[in-house]
Amino acid sequence: MRVNDRPAKPATVVKVGDQIRVRLHGTTRVVDVSHVIVKRVGAPTAARCYVDRTPAQPPQATAPVIRRDRGAGRPTKRDRRQLDRLRTEFPPA
Repeated sequence: MRVNDRPAKPATVVKVGDQIRVRLHGTTRVVDVSHVIVKRVGAPTAARCYVDRTPAQPPQATAPVIRRDRGAGRPTKRDRRQLDRLRTEFPPA
């Protein structure tokens, strides 16, 4: 977490106009503080106290899902070759 491009600790005081950067689940969220609240409030009220300036994520291509019928047993050599061909065409992200 960074406040105005400086590392922040839990006791860091924020003011109106501060920019906060947080890295969550591999993405960086950027928010600007528009209102400071003193006590704990609900999520809808807290959402009105900041402006989300997170850049839009580029769309990711989805790979086809490889599934076998239940009870079909082990894949044959031919099936494995087809699976390998699919995996090289669509590598996991």
